[in-house]
Amino acid sequence: MKMNMPTPAIEDKRMTKRKVLKGGKYTFLCLAAFLSLFPLLWMLVSATNKSVDVITGRLIPGFYLGENLKTLLAKANLPRVLWNSLRNASVATIASLIVCSLAGYGFEVYHDRKKDFLMGILLLSMMVPFAAIMIPLFMMFGRLNLLNTTAAFVLPTTSTAFLIFLFRQSTRSFPKEIIEAARIEGMKEFGIFFRMYIPIMKSTFATAAVITFMNAWNSYLWPLIIMQKEDSKTMPLLISNLIAGYTIDYGVLMLAVTLSILPTVLIFLILQKNFADGIISSIR
Repeated sequence: MKMNMPTPAIEDKRMTKRKVLKGGKYTFLCLAAFLSLFPLLWMLVSATNKSVDVITGRLIPGFYLGENLKTLLAKANLPRVLWNSLRNASVATIASLIVCSLAGYGFEVYHDRKKDFLMGILLLSMMVPFAAIMIPLFMMFGRLNLLNTTAAFVLPTTSTAFLIFLFRQSTRSFPKEIIEAARIEGMKEFGIFFRMYIPIMKSTFATAAVITFMNAWNSYLWPLIIMQKEDSKTMPLLISNLIAGYTIDYGVLMLAVTLSILPTVLIFLILQKNFADGIISSIR
């Protein structure tokens, strides 16, 4: 039997159609990338211009970066504010990783029905808005004389249902044979956790670190309530103060926002590969 081979004309049409579809896909992706990156580009350019240029929509870098930095330093103690944000976010991240990883490890390794019931209650707690517990927390920390401290910033977010659930799901992919072998060799539970579990689950720790650090760094409402002294302000509070004036210097504002996002961008770029691996391992 003779096979019906496509004619050169038909093959050319198919190739042309594939090229058009491929070109359309790349055009759409380029457009989407431009729309996603344009606000960031505009922010970086605006940080080098004066307020009038920003308002008029100037998209060309200017020569006022140094002037904007001097104005920002005159309005706020920028090194102190950056240090407050970095210290609070770092301590909150480390504390959350230790507490939530231990909890997630325990929920899965020592699994039973009672722990499933408790995990369900923890997941239900995610439905309670923070505003509902904000006033009781403020009163509690006020009585403990912890206002304007890192402890007041860190303690409410040390243990979160989301991170515990993330570690619990990721622990399901952790080889149980390693735990059994280590126990036979006489290793203690904390030794198994710190010497075996953490190195193997580093991608999950990276994912939790990125999420926790970004949330802590960008936190606004809780620091606004508990950080009442000027020397305890964080970057979100500084940016809020720059917006609250009668006249807004948009060049200075954009410079402050640019400085504010740099640590989170750096953390994400360093841990992005492990971040993706951690997300994948938690949904298996």
